[in-house]
Amino acid sequence: MRITSTIVFDLDGTLVDTAPDLINALNHILQREGLRPLPLAAARKMIGHGARKLLERGLEAEGRFASPAEMEQLTVDFIDFYAENIAVESRPFEGLEAALDELAARGCQFAVCTNKLEWLSKRLLDQLGLSSRFAAICGADTFGVAKPDPAILRQTIAQAGGAIGTSIMVGDAGTDVGAARRAGVPVIGCTFGYTDVPIADLNPDHLIDHMRELPGAVAALGPSLKAPINP
Repeated sequence: MRITSTIVFDLDGTLVDTAPDLINALNHILQREGLRPLPLAAARKMIGHGARKLLERGLEAEGRFASPAEMEQLTVDFIDFYAENIAVESRPFEGLEAALDELAARGCQFAVCTNKLEWLSKRLLDQLGLSSRFAAICGADTFGVAKPDPAILRQTIAQAGGAIGTSIMVGDAGTDVGAARRAGVPVIGCTFGYTDVPIADLNPDHLIDHMRELPGAVAALGPSLKAPINP
């Protein structure tokens, strides 16, 4: 089957509802440090900029500021705990696999571009049985840059064997919209993800409220893809 386009997904808050396990790991560290755990609903908005930033935000919410050396160790401890508990409650968003099946039948291929570490991303997707669906799974450490730097998106597309002109980004936050805009790639925003700024306020090219809407959104953006596909 010929590939018609490459759909690149953010991971946390886009493909998978990872908040329960991420915030459980955050609260494990906070409680160990003698601080109160944060409620899931409030802490969800802190996700999306990597483990260290999540920890910094969690500590700040409790009035605690750590030195760079302390943050380094806390981040290591967070990752160790999270890696061992990465898919306890994390699940793909409802409708994801059906949407991927429909898009794959149209000739689309898929990739992951996330600010999560690559090995953690692969471990999560392995445990959820999703890894084989993606031609590339790239994290903040894969190329040494993180979203919104467009280089990570461009290189993810290249690693998947795709082309910028026939790619679409799907994400839930400003980092995803920023990377897509700067890379010259259309972007679909998910309203069900994790962001402190409503995704609608960031003006993605299309918005979806549920994964069942993804195939229609991709079809709607089809005319905006820049490069013709040769049969």
